[in-house]
Amino acid sequence: MKIEQIYTGCLAHGAYYIESNGEAAVIDPLRETQPYMDRAHQNGATIKYVFETHYHADFVSGHVDLSKKTGAPIVFGPVLIEPGFEALIARDGQQFKLGNITITAIHTPGHTMESTCYLLTDENCKDVALFSGDTLFIGDVGRPDLAQKVVKELTQEKLAAHLYDSLRYKIMPLSDDIIVYPAHGAGSACGKNMSKETSDTLGNQKRTNYALRPELTKEKFIEEVLTGLTPPPGYFPGNVLMNIKGYDSFDAVLNRGTQALSPDAFEAAANETGALILDARHEQAFAKGFIPNAINIGIDGNFAPWAGTLIPDLKQEILVIAEENRVHEVITRLARIGHDHTIGYLKGGFEAWQEAGKGYDTIVSITPDELHNRLQADPNLNILDVRRKSEYDSEHVVQAENLPLDYINQNMAEIDKNKTYYVYCGGGYRSMTFVSTLRVRGYDNLIDVSGGFNAIKATNKFNSTDYVCPTTLL
Repeated sequence: MKIEQIYTGCLAHGAYYIESNGEAAVIDPLRETQPYMDRAHQNGATIKYVFETHYHADFVSGHVDLSKKTGAPIVFGPVLIEPGFEALIARDGQQFKLGNITITAIHTPGHTMESTCYLLTDENCKDVALFSGDTLFIGDVGRPDLAQKVVKELTQEKLAAHLYDSLRYKIMPLSDDIIVYPAHGAGSACGKNMSKETSDTLGNQKRTNYALRPELTKEKFIEEVLTGLTPPPGYFPGNVLMNIKGYDSFDAVLNRGTQALSPDAFEAAANETGALILDARHEQAFAKGFIPNAINIGIDGNFAPWAGTLIPDLKQEILVIAEENRVHEVITRLARIGHDHTIGYLKGGFEAWQEAGKGYDTIVSITPDELHNRLQADPNLNILDVRRKSEYDSEHVVQAENLPLDYINQNMAEIDKNKTYYVYCGGGYRSMTFVSTLRVRGYDNLIDVSGGFNAIKATNKFNSTDYVCPTTLL
């Protein structure tokens, strides 16, 4: 028997490849399906099932493509909304044979109403692993406020009550030595305070997970699980609908997005289509020169979640600027969160644009030491902290105002276009995204602080609030 967790840090997502006696199953696959098929081919195995724990909100699953390419049925637990493609809708407790092992569907509504965990039992009839989806995380449980965006009569309180029952009566009675394999870890917006660990024993979770405390009443559980939630990213409902209804094949999306455009063709496409220009280079490279009206979301950070958050319209056409050897990666990671309408990239990258003699902009980026010098000259400088509220509340520069990048569309009205602002985040990634996004909208007086709060704090020159341990990472 083989159990392989395939973890993708950008999405903080765990997919699973399970194999026994020449038969394989994949749980919650990513959009690009070739890696799973390659694993099976290398091992001489046949993919027999594609299991889905629920209709995901934070990424577009590869279930439809993987089923078409392998002939393996897609398995969901009991659903309220029928999928727009052929699928096997399992009943609670239904078992599936995979080689010498058995996988049992355990319906666990709460995060969503169709949420289902999958219990793996080995050839000796011993329960070995629980693939818990977004029902149970390491250190946390799935947030119960997402499905209400899709099914109106559901409230977060009703879903939290279902989640309590699922945990108490379906999960907690299982053996303590079972290994819990969740769909997400720290960094995902599907939970509020997940561990960086990506698996654990159920027994340890019973001892350490706040939501599994034996004395916790349903009323207190609902209160605690709802505390600290923030509005989910705007692209979540669109991803849910794509996972329910189906989508264009990943191959078609990749072919469309990897069209190489000369600088002239790129410029013409931008002018004729109204496409958004997305520059995925490192933030400091972007600051030194970028195509006018481009926004910067660097490929080396949490690229996909930020692209989804800041470009919530999944029909938006996108033109990409990136290093040539990373274009495929950019298009792939956009497709993972439902951005299927990338229409090409700038061949030769920004350097080709410069060599063609075309105009470009720059952004002023200063070091924390330079910011300190300017504060000495003018203690009333406007400083913006664009980290999440939980990060700001934990610790921040005393005079900084908090305008989280997550809610830039709501927050930008609070910025005076005629004033100069110094913008910092945690490490320099988000501040450049913030500044570049507002530059497109006519905010020309924003100055980036490189290195963010981490670098600011390291100078020991700034007055910061006392550190408070955050209760939520949202």
